[in-house]
Amino acid sequence: MDKSKALKAHGGTNGYNWISDFVYGGIDGAVTTFAVVAGVEGASLSTGIILILGFANLFADGFSMAVGKYSSDKTELEEYDRIKQIEYKHLKEKPEHERDEVREIMERYGFKGKDLKRAVEVITSDDDAWVDLMMRNEFNMTQENINPIFGGFVTFLSFILIGFIPLMSYVFRDLIGGGNVFVLTCVLTSLALFVVGAVKSRFTVRNWVLCGLETAFIGGFAASIAYFIGAMLQGLI
Repeated sequence: MDKSKALKAHGGTNGYNWISDFVYGGIDGAVTTFAVVAGVEGASLSTGIILILGFANLFADGFSMAVGKYSSDKTELEEYDRIKQIEYKHLKEKPEHERDEVREIMERYGFKGKDLKRAVEVITSDDDAWVDLMMRNEFNMTQENINPIFGGFVTFLSFILIGFIPLMSYVFRDLIGGGNVFVLTCVLTSLALFVVGAVKSRFTVRNWVLCGLETAFIGGFAASIAYFIGAMLQGLI
């Protein structure tokens, strides 16, 4: 297998769909940071507290999510490779049994008689095709285009970039001047969530406006919960 094929088979960046990682990392970053800001605002704490807790959450939670993405993708690849090696071993140790399984699979696809016999012969003449068929039909597993390192990096980057939006008004409040900074934060974060949610519709069959509104609503609802909890616990500080 040449280098380009190997990269693609093992989730190389060639053709890797990083947009989904960016979308979900961005949504999580915006929602969690927005909730932190809202909770601190509800408790009527200072801007300094908002920035400390906000940035602490931004980088710690972003790193945690990236590591989780990396570990999940790596485990998926390793599990696929483990099962695949077992199947190659079975081809050598019990070929007739594996051939019978191919025959059963092709029968489910509607092959009969000479067509069935020919289909089994063609598939079992190539070990790679044989194992791929078994992986898909016996274990319901396919070789996903996954890159754990790149996926984790994109997730972290998106979390930081989109998650910074709820903090942006506080960081630049001196440049903004008067006005309610929290209201501006709510507007900017809701707009960011709407845009990211609209992009998320690319991976569904749903309308992009509805996806955007739903994502913005979820972020706003989470922030509302945090705000009222902060307000209720204000007396404890």
